Amino acid sequence: MEIARHWRLKKQRYGLVGEVCPHCEAKIFPPRDICPSCGQEARDLYQFSGRGEVYSYTTIYQAPSGFDETAPYTVALVKLDEGPIITAQLTDLEDDKVEIGMPVEMVTRKLRTDGDERGLLVYGYKFRPFQNIPQKNEALPH
Repeated sequence: MEIARHWRLKKQRYGLVGEVCPHCEAKIFPPRDICPSCGQEARDLYQFSGRGEVYSYTTIYQAPSGFDETAPYTVALVKLDEGPIITAQLTDLEDDKVEIGMPVEMVTRKLRTDGDERGLLVYGYKFRPFQNIPQKNEALPH
């Protein structure tokens, strides 16, 4: 991927920024400008929570060029809490334990190196098993 295109896509790749249709409230990812639900213009940015669940998955053993250093790896269809289903690589898996319906959360990770060892590092979203770790000042459940 050329550098200019990489920079144009950084909001959606680093933060799961999509769109919401002002007419029917459908959440759209990746951004499309036209709502697939109602066909109206949808250019309002929407920040997805980054949480969802595994809808389906498979393991890639023979990776395409540029991804061979990470093979084998697991790719999943992730149904975001807001509705859209997206394709993403899973990471931080314990013994490759994946289940349909498993809760996951988005993390930013290295996807690949573009070119030789001095090439551009390409980062993007992946999903890991959801870890419900209380934040500072957040009440613990009783």
